[in-house]
Amino acid sequence: VCVCVCAFLPPAMSLLLPDNFQHILRVMNTNIEGSRKIMYALTAIKGCGRRFANICCKKAEVDMRKRAGELTEDEVKKLVTVMQNPGQYKIPAWFHNRQRDVRDNQNRQVLSNALDNTLREDLEALKKIRAHRGIRHFWGVRVRGQHTKTTGRRGRTVGVSKKKGG
Repeated sequence: VCVCVCAFLPPAMSLLLPDNFQHILRVMNTNIEGSRKIMYALTAIKGCGRRFANICCKKAEVDMRKRAGELTEDEVKKLVTVMQNPGQYKIPAWFHNRQRDVRDNQNRQVLSNALDNTLREDLEALKKIRAHRGIRHFWGVRVRGQHTKTTGRRGRTVGVSKKKGG
């Protein structure tokens, strides 16, 4: 008994590419692969996971079945504005990756290079106030309470070196 499942699968990417297909898109200082579906292609951007990419595509009214390379310039701009200003498009505050920021008490979604800068600033602030986490970051040892007596020795010299001769 053979059941044909092919009729129920969504159509795959056709062999003929559209005229305006882009193999690599440059969005928010990140190269995005044009052959991937738009929701999964957006996850290449730091700070944008699958769920955030999904809700951004829905709020920007972009067809989720499209490949990233098939998007028009207007659709890409709309996606970027939704990703940078999620609060204006009624994406709830609990969805943001930076809730109630220490400096200005705002909820925001930090993406791309801003994510690296924010993380670095947070670590510098922890070091500056001499918090336990900051000191351990400074020392280059485990921060989150792991045991360090026997694990995590790679990259460090351990043991007694014998004297030559003698």
